Amino acid sequence: MSRLSGVARDLAAGRARALAVEGGSGMGKSALLAAFAREAERDPLLAGRCRVVSVRCHPDGGPDTSFLLALEALLALRPAAETESFWRRVGAAAFRSVPELLGLVVPGLQQLVAVGREVTEAAMRTGSLPGDSLQPQQAAMATQVAEALRAEAASGRPVVLLVDDIQYVDLTSLQVLDLLVAAMPGQPLSLVLGHRTRDGLAGDNAEAVAEVLQGWESTGRLQREQLSGLPADAVDELVRLRVPGAGSTTLSARLSEATGGHPIFVEQLLRLLRAGGAEGSVALPTELPIAISRRFHRLAEPVRDLLLSGAALGQSFLSRAVAEATGVPHDEAVELLRRTARDHGLVRERADRPEWVSWLASDLYEFEHAALREGIYGELTAAQRERRHAELARVLTTLAPQAGPGEPPWALRLDIAAQLKRGGPACRADSAAAHLGLARDAALNGLFFTDAERHCSEAIEAARRLPPDGGDRDRRLAEATELLLSLTEVRWRGQGARAGLSDIDALAAQAEEAARRLADPRLLARTALQRGKTLMATQGLEPSLAKLREAVALAERSADPVALFVATVEYGRQLPKSDLRAGIEVLFRAEEMYAAEPDLGRTDDPVLQHARNLNEMQLGVNLFDLGRFGEAYGRLTRCAARLRSEPLRAELPIALNYLAQLHIAMGEDGEAEAVLVEAREFEEKRGGDSGWHAYNTALLATVLTRRGAGREAARELAEAGWLETERTWLANLVPIVRNLYAEVVLETAAGPGDLEQAERLALATCAETERSGMTRSTIAAHVLRSRVLLLRGAVDEAAAVARVALAILDREGDKPALRTEEVLWYAAEAIGAAGEDAEAGALLERARAEVRRKAASIDDPERRRRFLAEVPLNRWILEGTDGD
Repeated sequence: MSRLSGVARDLAAGRARALAVEGGSGMGKSALLAAFAREAERDPLLAGRCRVVSVRCHPDGGPDTSFLLALEALLALRPAAETESFWRRVGAAAFRSVPELLGLVVPGLQQLVAVGREVTEAAMRTGSLPGDSLQPQQAAMATQVAEALRAEAASGRPVVLLVDDIQYVDLTSLQVLDLLVAAMPGQPLSLVLGHRTRDGLAGDNAEAVAEVLQGWESTGRLQREQLSGLPADAVDELVRLRVPGAGSTTLSARLSEATGGHPIFVEQLLRLLRAGGAEGSVALPTELPIAISRRFHRLAEPVRDLLLSGAALGQSFLSRAVAEATGVPHDEAVELLRRTARDHGLVRERADRPEWVSWLASDLYEFEHAALREGIYGELTAAQRERRHAELARVLTTLAPQAGPGEPPWALRLDIAAQLKRGGPACRADSAAAHLGLARDAALNGLFFTDAERHCSEAIEAARRLPPDGGDRDRRLAEATELLLSLTEVRWRGQGARAGLSDIDALAAQAEEAARRLADPRLLARTALQRGKTLMATQGLEPSLAKLREAVALAERSADPVALFVATVEYGRQLPKSDLRAGIEVLFRAEEMYAAEPDLGRTDDPVLQHARNLNEMQLGVNLFDLGRFGEAYGRLTRCAARLRSEPLRAELPIALNYLAQLHIAMGEDGEAEAVLVEAREFEEKRGGDSGWHAYNTALLATVLTRRGAGREAARELAEAGWLETERTWLANLVPIVRNLYAEVVLETAAGPGDLEQAERLALATCAETERSGMTRSTIAAHVLRSRVLLLRGAVDEAAAVARVALAILDREGDKPALRTEEVLWYAAEAIGAAGEDAEAGALLERARAEVRRKAASIDDPERRRRFLAEVPLNRWILEGTDGD
């Protein structure tokens, strides 16, 4: 209790912090938090300085309940009259999803929910989910909700928010809590969490919650308090209160030894003592506390059978379901359960049964404690469990159509899927179908992506354990894998990348095989496209390009214009990394396809809009890479302007990055800085790490270096960009950002240590791109290393490394995100320093020709003048000196 009071006192003094009260089931966490809330209200030192607000997480969640904890916390922070008014105002709120209700409380959230749902629906229809649009959008929702909670807390006395049963929290609300913890200690809100540990019934999200709590603790943002058993004197006091006349110190000691002071087990043994059944020795068997075992086996066999089915069903169970599963008439089962609750405890009827349970004409019971349910469930052997789960799945599936109008409720669908998962081999096909249906609905309703991933994984695992059939099994396997990979794409981290089950490329390969057995042209094209993406992340550019070419060919044979357009755009985006001119041709082909095919011009399809935006900006930046500056400028400025007006604006940071590159190349550093600041602020407001935010950060650092910003400021920005890149690890951006970081270190070097760091970064890029095939970054890294060697005085080695860069450039031609004239200039510098004046002079002439060719593509005279006179590199090339 003193630790809890300390949290409140620190908050009152302006220091917010987080505390987790942890322990196994029945250790008294909930009772402790409730007692603290009551004491805080009575404590005159605390009551006037902070508020204590309590909320509880619920075990039965779903897509319609994402952000549930956040909504309840927001409403709990408001005056009771205002909350009551809210519920009256929303009217039929019971039929709305929580994100929709939250949109009524948090300004601006409704539009995000609506747009995100449209994007997901269109993506699942076409098989191309723009995950880089959806995951940041969910992060934006979490950021807005966290800001709303902070605003509510700041509107009065600071708040200690008590969150009990955090192991059940919906993962969207956990994302909100993570943002709140990250803002400590400078916010008016502290967190106290009740966290159940050390049992297998802690909820579907328990592992994710434990990982987040560990992260908070490792960074010093969370303290943890572990509850142990009751001390001996407390057990002795309970004996005197519960069993008058017993009063034996020896008995209390035996109870303490047998139970380890576990409150719920102590209470069960005391019940036996009151019933006269345990006056002798008290022992604790290894499998099941004797108190629970003895009480359970005293019950009549029909009651035991009902409770075993109830334990298999969950902490709460339907009287009608267990009756039908055990063959007991429902009325008789209800009477048996009612008597058991009255005479023996163990279970109790829940008064708060949901509406759909009423439709089933069923009562809803729950075990008195999770430890009781776990103990009773432990009475079943593995085979008995499978049989019982299979029978319960059959019963619940039969009852589902009777659970009210419309689709079966989410909680019932979860119960059915859980029973199918545990029902053994005979249930696997139905388990795969049930979990795939849950995954789709989780993604569509409330953007519950993390739950969707989990259900995809369950569907894949169930389908994998069935033999290939060229039918339902293969279709479910392919579609579940496609959805899982789409949902996790933004988190792929190259070789060994995992998406919930195994290597991402192995997952994509198995989906391809399933599609081949099905001989479905559209599914073949979609799975090949997905495989091309996983190959890029795991094996590099060339294997990816081969598969993407195959995806385009398959899409052509499918006669599906949407599939063909999406595949062509993806191939066109990646091909310039290997062959710039050929890539531009593919992008122009996609643009022509978009203009000629009416179905592709639908403005209500977010997937098509996403592909069209990517194609337009990729064409713009690749035309810039090719030296066609005028065309590039027109395309990129138009694209950025249109994206600024779209509701989701997912691709805006990419378009602004490309536009900034063009501004830099044209000597417009002020304009480049402005668009990069805009891009970074947009993503920072949206929240969460992003590979493109990292790229824009590193690019901004290079601009500030050229504009004479302080060395430390530029270095700090470049390092922040690299650290964010390490966290996000978008395979095509990693070497680019590492090279930009190395460039900033080199340009601001103050001694040998900085030169060593720049060289280490360049060498790391060379090693990585040898595997990935990203030769544009290989060339840039060799140039950086040559410059470092020249500064050290290693002239011959600098010239040799420069020739390696030149050889790749001459073999492969112009590259994206690489200025050919820059490579030629620094190579000429190194080779000239080595005494090879003729070779250096020829390279310098080539560089001058590049600069003049690009200048000729700029229509605007003032921009052309600035390009020639105000870009330092161009001026050095034309004048033949670096100005030092």
